[in-house]
Amino acid sequence: MKNLGQMQKMLQAAKDMQEKMQRELAELRVEGTSGGGMVAASLDGHKNLVALRIDPEVVNPSDVEMLQDLVTAAVRDAAAKVDEETARRLGGLGAGLKIPGLF
Repeated sequence: MKNLGQMQKMLQAAKDMQEKMQRELAELRVEGTSGGGMVAASLDGHKNLVALRIDPEVVNPSDVEMLQDLVTAAVRDAAAKVDEETARRLGGLGAGLKIPGLF
């Protein structure tokens, strides 16, 4: 029965860490850019777009495709940075749990 108590403590610790990570991800803000910073997209840690900045110089009604490409590139850049930050943070949290076969 002692092992069962230890297992419950480990599971509670994992749940607490998961909840902490979810809160941190919701608060995280990462910016991706394209066009030399002419377009910037800010995402939260769940990859929700929270802000978009477009320099007026790149707004050309006769070349909407270029602007669309710049926005897409900025969002992708931000999403990649969210992935990097999430992996970095998860690496640190996982070290606290000593679950055989997982870490």
